[in-house]
Amino acid sequence: MRRLMTTAAVLLALGTVVGAGRPPLATAPLPHRLADTGGGTQLITAMADSTSSTAGTLTWWDLRDGKWVAAGTAAARFGSKGLTEGSTRQQSTYTTPTGLYDLPYAFGVKAAPAGTRYSYRQATTKSWWCEDNEAAAYNRWVEPLPSDCRASESEQITAYPTQYARALVIGFNYDKPVRGRGAGIFLHVNGSGATAGCVSVPADAMDRILAWADPARSPHIAIGTVAGATAITNY
Repeated sequence: MRRLMTTAAVLLALGTVVGAGRPPLATAPLPHRLADTGGGTQLITAMADSTSSTAGTLTWWDLRDGKWVAAGTAAARFGSKGLTEGSTRQQSTYTTPTGLYDLPYAFGVKAAPAGTRYSYRQATTKSWWCEDNEAAAYNRWVEPLPSDCRASESEQITAYPTQYARALVIGFNYDKPVRGRGAGIFLHVNGSGATAGCVSVPADAMDRILAWADPARSPHIAIGTVAGATAITNY
């Protein structure tokens, strides 16, 4: 089950006491301030200053001897309409869903970079992401495009050679898709500006993330703002 956090729930509220043996909240590494990190030993955080922000910071972390250590950081871009709660997000709103999600697999127009351990699908002209709410394959990679999935409501992966040069699928609305909630939310390479709802980073950062990410360590991505509360909802 994917864990979804409300926008106000990605981070513990300032002043909240963290667990015994952890540093004070104000100085603790960001993952220690999260209400949930997914249970693995790798984590990506994508944080914006506010829900109206279209840019922020993405950091990838390793859990070593009980301590989260930053392995890398990059400037991040979000949806052109900012961020919104994943549990109530609507499709085609150009918002990035906040929450904690797994990362099912990687893909790209280009071949996987050296060191990639994730399952990686290289796109061809037959590769599409179905975003048609009426299609059986809603929010899925398809080859070729099924007859019930309209091209006008979907994305041909190779039509975006820059953004989808390399990417990771974000598990938003993925396990049991709710129609109308949204489809095709990825961590991918920057385009010319803000995204349509994905999270994007420079190409060199995307390559570094793919070389770092180890599915055996159950990496997740936490998307949110820099302040919040502890409530978590399951979806």
